[in-house]
Amino acid sequence: MQLLRQTFFFLRHGETDWNRIGLVQGQVNMPLNGTGLAQARAARDTLRHQGIGTICTSPLDRASLTADIVASGLHVPVREIKALKECNFGEREGHPKGLWYDAWRNGETPRGAERFSQFMERALEGLNEALNAPRNNPGPVLIVAHGGIYWAIERFAGLTRRERIPNGVPLFHAPPPKPLLPWHRARIGGFAAA
Repeated sequence: MQLLRQTFFFLRHGETDWNRIGLVQGQVNMPLNGTGLAQARAARDTLRHQGIGTICTSPLDRASLTADIVASGLHVPVREIKALKECNFGEREGHPKGLWYDAWRNGETPRGAERFSQFMERALEGLNEALNAPRNNPGPVLIVAHGGIYWAIERFAGLTRRERIPNGVPLFHAPPPKPLLPWHRARIGGFAAA
């Protein structure tokens, strides 16, 4: 499976209190805090003139509220995609990242959590469903989701992580001119290293 070759935007939801103090949220339905609400409004203003036609979002509150705030300024439809939910980290939700986190990415699964490989497969399905959205709605698409969903973008677009993906900062993605090359990634308003 591979990421559909479509130009798109990605926005990690606005900040929550657990983001601020470094706790893993997973599928715990945390609300945006004041900073997160301000980030969503700033993203709305940044994206206002980017020609976005459809917003596809995770159904978790922190993402769907971010998507609704952005959509209020763009006047475009919002579509929830269940497969864009953050990973289920089971018993580790509400804990800081630690040795367990690297072990999970290498195949050890905490009790009640999704396996890393299964999560990557689900995330790719959700991303491709979103990238297919222009068949029914205008594009390009803005995907509003989570840091874990962005791992799938990096993996399947051949992008190297140089920094943690920030909350509330829109990123533009374009497929390469030839297969097997990495995608182009840029922050709206400035370049982000690919």
